[in-house]
Amino acid sequence: MAHLLGGESLHLEYPTRVIFDGVTVGINDGDRIGVVGRNGDGKSTLLSLLAGRIEPDSGRVTRSGGLTLGMLDQSDEIDPTLTVGYTIIGGIEEHIWAGDANVRDVLAGLVSDIPWDALVGDLSGGQRRRVALAALLTGDYDVIFLDEPTNHLDVEGISWLAGHLRKRWPNGRGGLVVVTHDRWFLDEVSTQTWEVHDRILEPFEGGYAAYILQRVERDRMSAASENKRQNLMRKELAWLRRGAPARSTKPKFRIEAANQLIEDEPPIRDSVTLSSMAMQRLGKDVVDLENVSVSYGENDVLRDITWRIAPGERTGILGINGAGKSTLLGLVSGHVKATSGRIKRGTTVKIATLTQQLDELKDVQNDRVSTVIAGKKTTYVTAGKEMTPGQLLERMGFASAQLSTPVKDLSGGQKRRLQLLLILLDEPNVLILDEPTNDLDTDMLVAMEDLLDTWPGTLLVISHDRYLLERVTDNQFAVMDGHVRHLPRGVDEYLELRTKQMAAPKTGTATGAPTSHGSAGFESAGPSGSAAPAARVSSLTGADLRNAEKEFSSIERKIAKQQGDVKAIHAKMASHDPNDYVGLGALSDDIGKAETTIADLELRWLELSELLAK
Repeated sequence: MAHLLGGESLHLEYPTRVIFDGVTVGINDGDRIGVVGRNGDGKSTLLSLLAGRIEPDSGRVTRSGGLTLGMLDQSDEIDPTLTVGYTIIGGIEEHIWAGDANVRDVLAGLVSDIPWDALVGDLSGGQRRRVALAALLTGDYDVIFLDEPTNHLDVEGISWLAGHLRKRWPNGRGGLVVVTHDRWFLDEVSTQTWEVHDRILEPFEGGYAAYILQRVERDRMSAASENKRQNLMRKELAWLRRGAPARSTKPKFRIEAANQLIEDEPPIRDSVTLSSMAMQRLGKDVVDLENVSVSYGENDVLRDITWRIAPGERTGILGINGAGKSTLLGLVSGHVKATSGRIKRGTTVKIATLTQQLDELKDVQNDRVSTVIAGKKTTYVTAGKEMTPGQLLERMGFASAQLSTPVKDLSGGQKRRLQLLLILLDEPNVLILDEPTNDLDTDMLVAMEDLLDTWPGTLLVISHDRYLLERVTDNQFAVMDGHVRHLPRGVDEYLELRTKQMAAPKTGTATGAPTSHGSAGFESAGPSGSAAPAARVSSLTGADLRNAEKEFSSIERKIAKQQGDVKAIHAKMASHDPNDYVGLGALSDDIGKAETTIADLELRWLELSELLAK
């Protein structure tokens, strides 16, 4: 295979530490490489070195002649004055880009719900991130670097991106390097894994599952390996081999060696014991929702929900943004009031929520970690063993020196781990996790999952991290069309349902009108221009033609109105009381509904555009 790009004896250091010391790497045609490692060990820095954005203190980076390279970093530096269409397509004529299957796939997969003529500066952070990714993927590059590309993507978006990258960079063509904490995504796209640690880069064959096996073998053979780290990785391997859905078709490692390593490893969770302990702490009744509905004005978010949550239940919640996932769990926690129906909570229920806002740390920013922990219980029982708060901190990756660090000086991942520990030390018996994987690297995710495996309570999780959902929960439910639906086959079933839902004809679609998920019918918009409809020479006649043209012209006004509503709600949220979670939740749901309406209107715009162009 042809060599594309490489680094030779790379050395980089900052005033306080050495990042890399003598690292040599190479990327060949057909390589799909996943990069893993602890936060702060240099994963993003490695990409910047190889991309030529920063220079090494010694060593060199070489490229083959004429190589083209594209990179998505975490800064999202795109011009806020450009329209979405111009940012992605540039000045290319529509008849050129619309005929490119790759471009159509990218637009449908990433930005079908974003107004084509909206200014980038008016978009949310997540929308800007998707626009930046779409702009990169519509380009023609020999090598692409992606730094946390799954950030701001939901389960569907992550699944689409994995499929797109596998098709786009098959074996023997081009190079792909991905830094991500999403372990399912790593396993889907990677044929190699690079682990960055201790100033070096260590290569492994295969994706995440193969990497875990090789790492366990490496630790077992190393006399200096730490038992606790080795045991965590062995437990991770046991789950990958025994319980991970849809992995039987891709064991890129030796199955015999894996089975030998885990033959004495107990099940990931002792479900019988945990259920018994949960019953003792909770009793028979946890939370029952009976025919519950939630509405904000004329906006029906949830309708006639009946859900009885059992002691020790471990449930993952799936759904698109704005579907009502947070509203549903707000009903469980009591932060959201039902419009109708009945909610019954057990008398012994104690609910805690791990929020994305790090609420538990707001009042202790200037306190040292040791002081914050000292105010909690002196012992915590996990897996039948008593542990001190300090031992729990160590289990979650805190070094002894970090105990004297003020909370405000911790990294995002450290704050996230401290937040979880503070919640667990309060000993709730119902735990709600809202996107708990933010800011955590793969090692810390494994440690967090290991801690949750022994937690004897009811666990409810909202996450776009498919690996986490399948790892820590036993059942998955979807919030779709205002209802809650059980998913016996988990995430795969949810994706199938969403595909059918998106393919179903929309209400009011003209007879015979094609359903389009792409962006045909948009003209390329200039820096300050707007999207214009394609030329309309229609085969429709009479009243049908007049009705279609009338609806077509009205849709743009409706989209503009919805966009104005979204901006107004964002303004309300900016001035809203940050402690009013119910009010903020309602505003967030309103934004989700408005964005869903915009997406539906845009799809109908496309359908009519194609119909009228015939």
